[in-house]
Amino acid sequence: MEIVRGIKELQTKVTAIKKTGKKVGFVPTMGYLHEGHLTLVREAKKECDVVIVSIFVNPLQFGPKEDFSKYPRDFERDCKMLEAENTDIVFNPEPSEMYPEGFQTFVEVTEVTKTLCGTSRPGHFRGVTTVVLKLFNAAKPDKAFFGEKDFQQLVTIRRMVKDLNLSIEIIGVPIVREPDGLAMSSRNTYLKGDERKSALCLYRSILVAKEYVAKGERNAKKILAVVQDVIENTPLTKIDYVKLCNPDTLEYIEDGELKGKTLLALAVFVGGTRLIDNAILEV
Repeated sequence: MEIVRGIKELQTKVTAIKKTGKKVGFVPTMGYLHEGHLTLVREAKKECDVVIVSIFVNPLQFGPKEDFSKYPRDFERDCKMLEAENTDIVFNPEPSEMYPEGFQTFVEVTEVTKTLCGTSRPGHFRGVTTVVLKLFNAAKPDKAFFGEKDFQQLVTIRRMVKDLNLSIEIIGVPIVREPDGLAMSSRNTYLKGDERKSALCLYRSILVAKEYVAKGERNAKKILAVVQDVIENTPLTKIDYVKLCNPDTLEYIEDGELKGKTLLALAVFVGGTRLIDNAILEV
């Protein structure tokens, strides 16, 4: 497994790889890896000849009061995990490599970033799309793999790739959960004591929503109300949002009847930790 720090070095290596006819898969991460990340790597290994994983905590996607400085980092641990998965290249640039002095160009996807996390984290997705495009230009992948836990991010990246005519296939990989149902996240390490137990309310509320739909409930307001009730009756929690959305446009569905596939998306503070989760409700 090679560790590459420079953009030009990575581009040179990938150009040589592609001349041999091999397909390149890419998994962008911010490190502190867990089973969810490793699942993305395994999917990339299945579908591609060479797999590149980036580890870069992107300062552009953190707001001024968010957790950039305390975001968990353990590069040595991450490398051991990736080596065990037979990863070919780890790309680990410094912030100054990605954003050199005088940097002033940004990528912004407008409509699908207006709702959900785009409301409560202004500027977040501009940071995401800017860094992902830069990483795509460095790694030159044929396929890139993203987790469906960050559903809005996945929709946003797909929109960017389509709008900018990038010849990259974006592959979404289902949420990986802990045995008790908590969606895997690097931020789960922030949960202390009873917060870990309270965090299960996200998945529990999803199961309740699915049960209501399975029993024939179609009214959006009633489904939202029961989800909110589960969370609000759990200690140490504060709702950021509970929304039903069109899974393609992410426009809110606030009343009326559910039809076809509907995204249930949640963001909840458990103590001081903001967690997200989602599921597709299918009629």
